[in-house]
Amino acid sequence: MRVYVPLTLPGLSEAHRAGELGPAPLRAYAVTPELREWFVSDDTEELEYAALGRAAAASLRMLAEDAAAPRRRVVVAVDVADRAAAPAPAAGGDDEAALGRVALADSVRLSVAAAVHVDAADAEEDVAAAAGALAAADAGDGGARAVVDGAEDHELLWFGVQEIPGLLA
Repeated sequence: MRVYVPLTLPGLSEAHRAGELGPAPLRAYAVTPELREWFVSDDTEELEYAALGRAAAASLRMLAEDAAAPRRRVVVAVDVADRAAAPAPAAGGDDEAALGRVALADSVRLSVAAAVHVDAADAEEDVAAAAGALAAADAGDGGARAVVDGAEDHELLWFGVQEIPGLLA
């Protein structure tokens, strides 16, 4: 099963130093039955893209909580055994934000990651604005929601694990 672990650049730096994503339990996103039902698709590629998007949104939330982090979303894609990822229950029942969320019971060696996805430098301004508007968007402000959507319009770039030092430089 492919899982998508949301991070920030400082979090990626820490994982690179430690050689692993952790500590456990580790929050990630994957193609779960609930995500499949919500997305209404049987196309694996589309569903994995949706899970990646959920992780990117979680990375944005991490950025909103860490004003010192560079304004670039980071997601690490890792293949794990199906039994390694347990569905994370939604808080309060039907929580759309929890769709696709899973918990990994163990840390994961960074060297086995399939890819690292990171915003391009030209997304930083939109990502910064989205991180600042997130609370208002959550409260129902339509204008703030449009700002958050502006960050989601940026595609995350794909990098190999061996390229992490260059991303952190």
